[in-house]
Amino acid sequence: MKAWILMLLALSMPVVAMAEEGGEKDDPNKVSYVALTPPFVGNYALDGSPKLHVYKADVALRVTGAEAQKLVQANEPLIRNQLVALFSQQTVDSMSNVDAKEKLRQEALKQTQQVLTQETGKPVVEDLLFNNFIAQ
Repeated sequence: MKAWILMLLALSMPVVAMAEEGGEKDDPNKVSYVALTPPFVGNYALDGSPKLHVYKADVALRVTGAEAQKLVQANEPLIRNQLVALFSQQTVDSMSNVDAKEKLRQEALKQTQQVLTQETGKPVVEDLLFNNFIAQ
């Protein structure tokens, strides 16, 4: 019985070694998504009307490589500040339909890339995604 268990353990070791070996390499072309957490929540369309307008946005940034991911994480407070300012400037019209939200997404990507270019010398972020976007 002991010999049987030892044989099973010996046979499983190469599999464990191969799994660990594959995870150690940093692929510079690996695409990853950096979620900006917690989600963005705030008010918009502050035009003096009595109705309160709120939004919630779950945002993820697509980057390539571990270095780009680290740069985004290091500059996340600045990115969040820029996006909060952008979202709070929106009107009811710019938050109400799919086309307007796509324009907002593109503007958010542009501003995120501008912030990262100023801080790191390169845009770093390839795309910005709204995983969830609610405006009321």
